[in-house]
Amino acid sequence: MNDFIVFITEHVIPGLNSGLIVSIKLIIPSAFLGIIIGILTGTFRVYGSLPMKTVSNAYVAVFRGTPLVVQIYFWYFALPYTSFGDFRIVMSAETCAIVGFSLCSGAYHSEYIRGGLLSIKSGQLLAAQALGMNHITAIKNIVLPQAFRNSFSGCSNEIVYLIKYSSLASIITINDITGMGRGIAKESWRNVETYLVVGFYYLALVTFVNIILYCIEKKMETPGFEKEHA
Repeated sequence: MNDFIVFITEHVIPGLNSGLIVSIKLIIPSAFLGIIIGILTGTFRVYGSLPMKTVSNAYVAVFRGTPLVVQIYFWYFALPYTSFGDFRIVMSAETCAIVGFSLCSGAYHSEYIRGGLLSIKSGQLLAAQALGMNHITAIKNIVLPQAFRNSFSGCSNEIVYLIKYSSLASIITINDITGMGRGIAKESWRNVETYLVVGFYYLALVTFVNIILYCIEKKMETPGFEKEHA
């Protein structure tokens, strides 16, 4: 038992703390960009012109229809070998991970936002236009805030998924939580102990974020329309 405690405290935890910082640096920008992409894409899919709808629907179909691991491999391993004349795109592993996570997450967010927009009665948009608002202003100030509130639970769920599939960053040499855990396990041959702690780190991170998201959701509730909890 003492050997187990010493191994965890002196080898696993210091390494995973280093990986945790890397994971957070990937998750925060990916979550933010994913929500922005989702809001824009979801809005284009409902209120955009035909070309906007076509492009947005194609984007969602591609990024929801292909495995995330394949997308990450493409950004890191394939894109640098794809030349556009004399121009070639080469990104760091961290940038590739953020791009991959953001685009994939944005595709799923757009579905939640689209559903939220469709849940708003069209009469509100017409009423806003009758008061002198143009189409874009009415969507931005009247419809979209309500739609985002309605779809926040789904978007929160996607952020939780993002935390968990951020572990895929380790496949492109990033030493995040999973990457550091894999390295420790290989060096020590103590897989059970190492990956138990790795799992605990993700559980703690997801629990912490869930608390934050719950508080945000409560702040966003409209007085008189609070959700009833069993």
